[in-house]
Amino acid sequence: MNNEQVISTAPLLTAERVTRVFGRGSAAVHALKGANLSIPPKRLVALKGRSGSGKTTLINILGALDRPTEGKVFFNETEISGLSEKARNEHRRVHMGLIFQSFALVPLMTAYENVEFGLRIAGIPASLHKAYTERALELVGLKTRMQHRPFEMSGGEQQRVAIARAIAHKPSLILADEPTAELDSKMGMQVMKVFRDLVQHEGMAIILTTHDPAIMSVVDQVYALEDGLIVEEA
Repeated sequence: MNNEQVISTAPLLTAERVTRVFGRGSAAVHALKGANLSIPPKRLVALKGRSGSGKTTLINILGALDRPTEGKVFFNETEISGLSEKARNEHRRVHMGLIFQSFALVPLMTAYENVEFGLRIAGIPASLHKAYTERALELVGLKTRMQHRPFEMSGGEQQRVAIARAIAHKPSLILADEPTAELDSKMGMQVMKVFRDLVQHEGMAIILTTHDPAIMSVVDQVYALEDGLIVEEA
């Protein structure tokens, strides 16, 4: 087996016995109770579970937005869960893209400006902004709408702008918390097609949380969470 094959089979992201406790004593809430998972590169993965099952807590820890109370998270076999806040911010800025249920676009900025703003935050050199922004909007099918503002777009288009902003700096991992929850089924599947294309053609891994059985039917792998534990894989 050559080196390229060895690298391709290593997990991109691994969580080992991840626990997260909020509060102390009798008021403590155990949001995660020793969750384990392993995500290969170039995979579209869903985390499913009822409200309160720990999905958002887990995705926040995987995305270096929060640290586990116990356990470890590894990215490309390097532990990121024990990093300082500054180091986690830098890791996230370079290697990850985040997408949320609310589109979180700047209302008075065009689609182009919203995506470019993300590149500025990511520290991408200004000389690359135009090419990166246009490429990201092209990947989500919005290159002809780049001068439109959010109020001139449908919900599905706004979410695709949010995806373009998350992928413009070319991360290897996208984390999306309920990215289709505010969309109707048709728009939700349009977003999932974008995700599938990003995995297949751009080599990204994507982890998303969802309640929607239709969304779960088009991903590569599903992890089910219940009471802070991963109870099944499909």
